[in-house]
Amino acid sequence: MNTTLFLIRIYQKFSNWLRQAQVPVAAYSTCKFYPPCSEYAELAIKRHGLAKGMRKSIVRVWRCNPLSSGGVDYP
Repeated sequence: MNTTLFLIRIYQKFSNWLRQAQVPVAAYSTCKFYPPCSEYAELAIKRHGLAKGMRKSIVRVWRCNPLSSGGVDYP
């Protein structure tokens, strides 16, 4: 579980660096949900454990699409 959380934090730092450097990449667009998907994954894994937390995180990413209205969604 610690390795997964470590990888999530690396992703968060890298995407934050891309935003600050203003690198034109579509991968770091504004998230429709609060908390953002990477933070949601971190919270879900801490609260529900690795297997269930990853399942909840994957479902959350699937819900993030152009037809979704977004909103506040905690694990």
